[in-house]
Amino acid sequence: MVTARVILISMIASAVLLRGEEDLGEMWGTATEEAKYYPITAIPIPPTVPMRPGGLEFLPDGRLAVGTRRGDIYFVKGALDSPPQPQFHLFASGQDEIFSLAWRDGAMLATTWGEVTRIADTDGDEVADRYDTLTSNWGYAEGHEFAFASKPDAEGNLWIALGLSGSYESHNLFRGWAVKVTSAGRMIPVCSGLRSPGGTGANAQGVMFATESQGPWNGCCSLKHLKEGAFLGHPASYNWYAFVPGMKEPVKPNSDSRMAVEKRRVKELVPPAVRFPYIKMGRSISGFRLAQTGGKFGPFDGQLFLGDYSLSIIVRATTEQVNGVWQGACYPFREGLATGIMNVEFSPRGQLIAGGFTTSRQWPVRGTEPFALQRLEWTGLTPFEVKEINIRKDGFLITFTKPVDTAIASRPENYALTTYTHIYHAAYGSPEVDHTTPRILSATPAADGLSVRLRLDHITEDHIHDFDFGKITSQQKEPLLHRKAYYTVNEIPHD
Repeated sequence: MVTARVILISMIASAVLLRGEEDLGEMWGTATEEAKYYPITAIPIPPTVPMRPGGLEFLPDGRLAVGTRRGDIYFVKGALDSPPQPQFHLFASGQDEIFSLAWRDGAMLATTWGEVTRIADTDGDEVADRYDTLTSNWGYAEGHEFAFASKPDAEGNLWIALGLSGSYESHNLFRGWAVKVTSAGRMIPVCSGLRSPGGTGANAQGVMFATESQGPWNGCCSLKHLKEGAFLGHPASYNWYAFVPGMKEPVKPNSDSRMAVEKRRVKELVPPAVRFPYIKMGRSISGFRLAQTGGKFGPFDGQLFLGDYSLSIIVRATTEQVNGVWQGACYPFREGLATGIMNVEFSPRGQLIAGGFTTSRQWPVRGTEPFALQRLEWTGLTPFEVKEINIRKDGFLITFTKPVDTAIASRPENYALTTYTHIYHAAYGSPEVDHTTPRILSATPAADGLSVRLRLDHITEDHIHDFDFGKITSQQKEPLLHRKAYYTVNEIPHD
């Protein structure tokens, strides 16, 4: 009976996704302009290499390591050349859907659905000959139970986000949880409430987050803080609290409510730090990485770059902590990639590598290639962009990459702002609801023109604040490359 139920749920989930196959929305229409600043270069994959890129890592010698959906690991030499002249070397095989890789102490850590494996070459012939299970202390039995790991944190721990069973329920140990795995192989449960994560990593402060797909209890895709002891929104994984000494099961959230209401009822509930409005900014947000390139990738160091599987795009996100809670904003970055993006990774030269694949069975993808590795690099030209949005107690500080035309930027009527939230419920996804239109009382540019302070008549908690800066130009009369940005308000500063 249980097996039949899982199959039925999986079929329903697939049917929902397939019905949405044409619902990929309009493109931003900015790819041509984006290419002036961040061109995309294909890294050719030979037809003899069965490549479905998942996990990405750079070795100490500068080679790119690629973990694949079929469980292989390739070392790629020449991926960073111009033009790329890649040579693919099979290092290891026999694993099960490698969506996360990390190199530590002379060996590869590969996270698959069922375990973390330390894979080493002990005789120096460039082929793995030792496979040690670091941990397999979570359940795994069926095809939706994905696992996505971070790079090692400052203490050497991997943080791993575990997808639910059949995307809806948790039938196997710690499915829907985030766990961390120490360098000695000890697995420590961290928090519950995930649904279908797509990537795990740290922000500029070293705090760990996971991306989450829209679906039940998730009105849109999001970036969630992996706070120890927290509940992240989906209650299907409550059944494993009995296996975590010292961690008490929270009360269950009410369906058909709002996140702002339920986080006051469920004290462990941590709201998403950044929400990505559905279709506008992502349909299935995937792997992400922090830009720490020393300016080699342009003016966005300290920000997160995230892939999206269905829309074949890359977006940016910034985070800040307000009243002890993480929140932030997301921004368009680059569209027009060749396939479904599973992961991204920065190279030692400051380039961004994007890899992924498509599957025609369940999930629609805008990119038409069955699989691809691509490279984005900065041309040295700075685009006129919204660099970052930060909240203030009575409004927002908008920072730009170039000085604005202060005559235009000082007029409140040149900004458009609406807000909305989602229904917090067990149903799949959510429309945008509870719309408001804040009034912008004043707009005050800084003396250098690089930022503008917007003062509003009200800020709404638990709402995405949807900005349109389309009327703002630079001092050189340039329009913004991307006119939209979206800030998630979980908390309003006290001062």
